[in-house]
Amino acid sequence: MEKVIEVKNLSKVYKTFKRNPGFINVLSSLFYRKYEDKVAVNDVSFTINEGEFVGFLGPNGAGKTTTLKMLSGILYPSSGNVSILGFTPWKRQKEYQGKMSIVMGQKNQLWFDLPAKDSFELLTDIYNLDRVATQKWVDELAKMLDIDKLLTTQVRRLSLGERMKMELIAALIHKPKILFLDEPTIGLDIISQKKIREFLKKINREERVTILLTSHYMEDISDLCERVIIINAGKVIYDAALEKLIAKYETGKILHLTLDEAVKEKDFAKYGVVKEVLGNDITLSVDKKRASDVVKDILSNYNVLDFAFQPLEADEVISRVFTEGIKK
Repeated sequence: MEKVIEVKNLSKVYKTFKRNPGFINVLSSLFYRKYEDKVAVNDVSFTINEGEFVGFLGPNGAGKTTTLKMLSGILYPSSGNVSILGFTPWKRQKEYQGKMSIVMGQKNQLWFDLPAKDSFELLTDIYNLDRVATQKWVDELAKMLDIDKLLTTQVRRLSLGERMKMELIAALIHKPKILFLDEPTIGLDIISQKKIREFLKKINREERVTILLTSHYMEDISDLCERVIIINAGKVIYDAALEKLIAKYETGKILHLTLDEAVKEKDFAKYGVVKEVLGNDITLSVDKKRASDVVKDILSNYNVLDFAFQPLEADEVISRVFTEGIKK
């Protein structure tokens, strides 16, 4: 497959002003200032192939957004090289800007006081697109997102989920080859999140748009991304399939049981960690090596109506990666 994003030794260092509290220190800072370097991104390297949907993960302050801003050309790096579709992002060539797009969940590119339709028409002129073909494309995207009847509604009157769907249309109006998504589902309800995930999956599959996604919602990552890049303290600490990462950390399994009578939590503590008890249902976290023996013992001592195993959740895995580091 063709490489469309190549990142080599990318770094970003900010100089931050440092001052101790107190009136004397305030006065002295007028004449002499102390600075310290804050490393936001530290020697990051990775490649992404055409059509890939990659999750870009990390805790707050890890350097995810800073990296996306450099890849999109918003920020200049302190060092390193990036080639995206043969372009250097921070040179901001018009040809590159016409082939990529970025959506930031906490930033808006649509005019609040205008209907989204007006903003789309303006973007059509900015990108010098064919009006008829672009209107047809916008209508198609709006229908996919179930907001085709809201195109003439003032943006400020839309819900958060509806606004984010409009932002996605604005980002895709010029049919970019590369799409950077920074927390696109932040603050949205479950239904809106699911609709946006279905939409992105379809765009990635049918339009072959290469997507790099940051999200704190593990449903986004596990549903959309086969591969994840994990960054912590500005450094890449993992870059491979999400499935491999889960398998590496899957020391336990989640066991769901339904009994013919109300469950007593204390009776099941010996089998593992009791995560939840609801009437006749109980959820346990059991050691992977003991899982089969635990089930046999429970079946021989209790009248079990139903049971099922569930692998470790992706969000639990990622949380452990941040706290424990990557296992060798």
